Amino acid sequence: MGIAEKAFLGSLMKAEYLLKDTVIQPEHLERTQHRELMRRMLELKEAGKNVDLITMTTLPDLKSLGGMSYLSELLSFADVEKFEGIEKLILDLWKEREKKNILTIAANNDWEIAKVVAELDKINQTKMDDHTSLQQALTNIYEAPWEDQINLKSATTGIKKLDEVTGGFQDGEVTIVAARPSMGKTDVMLHFAKMSGWTGFLPLVFSLEMPEKSLTTRLIASTGSFNRTKMRDPKRMLSERQKNKWSDVIGELNETHMQIFDGAGQTIAEMRAKTRKLINQFPNKKPIIFIDYLTLILSSESYGGNAHLQVTEISKSIKTMAKDFHCPVICLAQLNRSVESRANKRPMMSDIRESGSVEQDADVILFLYREAYYDKETQNHSLEIIVSKNRNGPVGTIAVNYNEYTGKIEEQKELRLTQQ
Repeated sequence: MGIAEKAFLGSLMKAEYLLKDTVIQPEHLERTQHRELMRRMLELKEAGKNVDLITMTTLPDLKSLGGMSYLSELLSFADVEKFEGIEKLILDLWKEREKKNILTIAANNDWEIAKVVAELDKINQTKMDDHTSLQQALTNIYEAPWEDQINLKSATTGIKKLDEVTGGFQDGEVTIVAARPSMGKTDVMLHFAKMSGWTGFLPLVFSLEMPEKSLTTRLIASTGSFNRTKMRDPKRMLSERQKNKWSDVIGELNETHMQIFDGAGQTIAEMRAKTRKLINQFPNKKPIIFIDYLTLILSSESYGGNAHLQVTEISKSIKTMAKDFHCPVICLAQLNRSVESRANKRPMMSDIRESGSVEQDADVILFLYREAYYDKETQNHSLEIIVSKNRNGPVGTIAVNYNEYTGKIEEQKELRLTQQ
């Protein structure tokens, strides 16, 4: 009994930022000793102290709470990555106990059926985090008539025309960026991440394929307009002018506050745990999540190797993550080879691997296409961003300049006739 509660309390000691974030209250716990321990943790936090093993051992009535050995045991049960699951389990067990409780009281006091049902309903509606008082809601909206809405709610894509079409990256929405290999997916993602970082968001990049060092050198190359091949040996290959620019480029990139996680085979649960941790580290910044790329995310179970079910689960979890953290999620996706066999190689929905659920769950789907990749003779060196699905606006194609040597992406200047 109580393993979930032990894991819960252990996780709070291991990662104390969870304490200010959890929806569980001491009264949700079943064992009196556990309730008491959680109360002590909350008191320590109120007093501005740490809630770790060392501090907990200084509690005056430590013995009655199980002593040092019990605290160490709790810590050994900690599992920060599964914390959300543990919370849900504790809440479900509490609901079950409450229901039994109500039924007992109802039987002893001859309650009418309607009253019993109403009380049971109340418990079922205890959701983890859907409560907003009207007072709070009104405070949130109070300044609206005097505030620029666009900055308020969406991260810029850094491409003016794309912002006009999509309204930027919206909170709670999932954008899928899909393309064949070598079309510039990662460069487009890094462009979006930089731009959102410079406008004050906190870009979290989960790179399941490319190591952090490759992403960093790409960021420096595209920001400084350095040829990517020179990044292999900057000392020998960069010109003096480029070397003089180097520290400015580093300084600019520093201001994005970008965070990179480059573990292969991360699960959505791990990404959520890491996101939650960073939200607590940067309380004044709104996160924006980038994932490279969809089919490299590990699903929570193997579904007997059924790729369609795996992608469906992942696609749903990404959408849930965007809603729960109330932030934009941009996820890259590989397209299957069917594109290559067509005369017109511009991508379509059916080219997304296991496309059904992805198409359904995404709010915006962008395809990338470069004619120059297929036709070496062409003079057209632009990258087309094809808005193929857009829940809140029109679809269409936006062309940007893409330098495949530096990875830099820029708006195309509109040609205006100047009057003589």
